[in-house]
Amino acid sequence: MYDLTKFQRDILYVIAGQDEPHGLAIKDELEEYYENEIHHGRLYPNLDTVVDKGLVEKGEVDKRTNYYTITARGRRELEARREWENQYVGDVFSSSE
Repeated sequence: MYDLTKFQRDILYVIAGQDEPHGLAIKDELEEYYENEIHHGRLYPNLDTVVDKGLVEKGEVDKRTNYYTITARGRRELEARREWENQYVGDVFSSSE
């Protein structure tokens, strides 16, 4: 996970939170979060990177549409990231005021 860009990490979160999303569904979620248009030339090379790293699997719906799923390794990486984050900000979000 340490060698991913924040954009690639966000792609993992989006894929992990959906059931076999296709590229445009991932794009829509990221655009909502970033509040900016995500161009295909940015999205798909980054999707290919997380696939190449074994964090995501890519399947084919039809000749034009692919779907993506998080792998066991990808899930472990996200869990490790969450544990790392929690050691710094876990108490901030769990305390009630």
